[in-house]
Amino acid sequence: MIIDQQEYHVNGLDYIIRSAVEADAEALSALRLQIDGETENLDREPGEAFIDAAGFAQLIRTDTESSRNLFLVAAAGDRIVAFSRCAGTYLKRSAHKTEFGVGVLQKFWGYGIGKHLLQESIAWADSTGIQKMTLNVLETNEKAIALYQKLGFEIEGRLKKDKILSDGNYYDTILMGRFRE
Repeated sequence: MIIDQQEYHVNGLDYIIRSAVEADAEALSALRLQIDGETENLDREPGEAFIDAAGFAQLIRTDTESSRNLFLVAAAGDRIVAFSRCAGTYLKRSAHKTEFGVGVLQKFWGYGIGKHLLQESIAWADSTGIQKMTLNVLETNEKAIALYQKLGFEIEGRLKKDKILSDGNYYDTILMGRFRE
C-alpha cells in the first residue's frame, strides 16, 4: 500500500515519511544492518537474517501491491534514517490485524521519527479497515513501551525469558496490541 508523503520539523531536523520504493532497497539493506548493531532492542544481532538489496526490492514490491501491508521510510535530506513495516495476512481468522515493526538509526533518536512512523501506520490501518495492530517490544525498552501505550496500545502478554542479551541475562518480550474503536 502507498501513503501520501508527510513532512516533519522536529528539534531542528527536517524529515519526511513516505512509502518505500524499490530504489530504496540498497540503502535499506545497509540501514537495517547498522541499526541491528546499534541497539539490543531488536530481535537480531548484526548480520543475522540479513536481507540484501534484491530481498528488500522484493519486499517493497510485495508490500506496495498488498492492501494488508505497509512499508514506510523516514528520510532526512537524501538519507534514509528509519523504516517501519506493517505486515498483515489474508488468512480469514487473522485478516483483521497487522503486525508493526520499526527501526531508527540511533543518531536520529529523540526527533519523534518512530512516533511519526507509528502514527502514520495507525492512520493507514484505521483508514483501510484493519481492526488490530500488534507489536513486540523488549521489556527494557521502557521509552518505546510508554510511547506505544500513549498511542493506544495495551500490554496483552509477556514471553518470559524470551531473549538473551550481551550481558548474559534473559529478558521478557512484551506483546502489545491496539484494537480500533
